[in-house]
Amino acid sequence: MQAVLALADGSIYRGKGFGATGLAAGEICFNTAMSGYQEILSDPSYQGQIVTLTYPHIGNTGVNPEDMEGTRIFCSALVVRNLPRQPSSWRSTQDLSSFLQTHRIPGIAGIDTRALTRRLRDSGAQNAAVLVGEAASEEKALAAARAFPGLIGRDLVQDVSCREAYTWDLASGTPEQGYHAQAVTRTECHVVVYDFGTKRNILRLLADRACRITVVPARTAAAEVIALRPDGVLFSNGPGDPAALRYAEEAMRQIIATGIPTFGLCLGHQLLGLALGAKTVKMKFGHHGANHPVKDLRSGRVLITSQNHGFAVDADTLPECLVATHASLFDGSLQGMAHRELPVFSFQGHPEAGPGPHDARGIFDDFVHAMNQYGGRHHA
Repeated sequence: MQAVLALADGSIYRGKGFGATGLAAGEICFNTAMSGYQEILSDPSYQGQIVTLTYPHIGNTGVNPEDMEGTRIFCSALVVRNLPRQPSSWRSTQDLSSFLQTHRIPGIAGIDTRALTRRLRDSGAQNAAVLVGEAASEEKALAAARAFPGLIGRDLVQDVSCREAYTWDLASGTPEQGYHAQAVTRTECHVVVYDFGTKRNILRLLADRACRITVVPARTAAAEVIALRPDGVLFSNGPGDPAALRYAEEAMRQIIATGIPTFGLCLGHQLLGLALGAKTVKMKFGHHGANHPVKDLRSGRVLITSQNHGFAVDADTLPECLVATHASLFDGSLQGMAHRELPVFSFQGHPEAGPGPHDARGIFDDFVHAMNQYGGRHHA
């Protein structure tokens, strides 16, 4: 199929379409990960974005139900260099093009993704549109790109959050189990997860650590969460502008005030900063990839991390009660912080990344330790 990618600055890229036909607009970004494309596509944090994958061959291993991080594909469209015709993996149940078609997501291949990435790196993320079909008009795609409202000021969490609370009791599967998730047999801590677009692997890794998990919608009042008597509360990843989520800021402030151990992850990290008086900023092109070095400022250890965010907490605006704990070695941006007195901390990257890297997974252990040490005190 004929396909066209148009950027709001007027740049036009012609290619071959795959997946669904039709028009999709969003903010275009590039992801430098060499693997994990199914995790990327099914990550709710990509709501409202067009994803460009810089690795040249995408689709080699197909897709399968076990590797889904959400209920569907959340990005608006996919841009790749080469699309292999035949996937090769014993775990594959569907090829990438059919997967996109099932979820009505257009894709475009044959693009010089190196040139596109250089443009985005130099000029910054911008709005774009992908049009796939026999009548793929450059003018129509360009008009759609320029009409897209952008992400600043947008609350996209409501598009991805669950509608009702639910429990989660599935832990990670092992290679011997064919990677099929397994039911947890014992629990020690009760965690409430605010769903701003939470990835399933966050829930699996909590379950791996003997946590009983209750997932609640993004607009759940703090009083309802406190009434569940959790040992800890996790504010999840998610899409859009954190500054638009005033209801989440207020809920976080109220929960922190109770002394319940609180962990902010990605969007939750940004919300923690806002809730306690810091400011967030829109980044030039964000961090999207699986090879980002982050320094633990307390130990000096360097972690290789997965990243997916277009907004950041401005480290220069941190209130006195917060201390920076992690920083990006790419650009120095704030990657983690902790409260000086309370069991409250956050991390900007994705320690739950699958297939990896796994360097930062110990942060989940830190959360469990905080719950074991402080959780339950408010129950008395």
